[in-house]
Amino acid sequence: MGAAILAVAASAGAHHSIAGMYDASRNATLEGVVAEFQFVNPHPILVVDVRRGDATERWQMEMDNRRELIEIGVTETTLKPGDRIVVYGSPARRDVRRLYIRRLDRPADGFGYEQAGSRPSLRPSLPPPTRR
Repeated sequence: MGAAILAVAASAGAHHSIAGMYDASRNATLEGVVAEFQFVNPHPILVVDVRRGDATERWQMEMDNRRELIEIGVTETTLKPGDRIVVYGSPARRDVRRLYIRRLDRPADGFGYEQAGSRPSLRPSLPPPTRR
């Protein structure tokens, strides 16, 4: 009975393992423009257009779980189409244009998101810079 419970628990953890899908030993930094923010369970997805020379690549970027994001103040309108962002994260093991976000910065207003350890955190937006 105990072995059966352990087997079920192990398969549930492997169902959607961040470590299984993304390679934490590799890092990538991408700059792009938000095309879409899918604030869905279990992990919100950010769709970002990244310029590579003359071409634009569409990337899917996964965030921490939705419940924890809500707890720190992220909503479906936190990231909007057209937002220019810089993202640092772990590339997917199999999908060429997929990334798990470890840090996200929106330079226009100083907004920042970070997945540090097992909990996400936000750096609040700063007022827009004044023009002189």
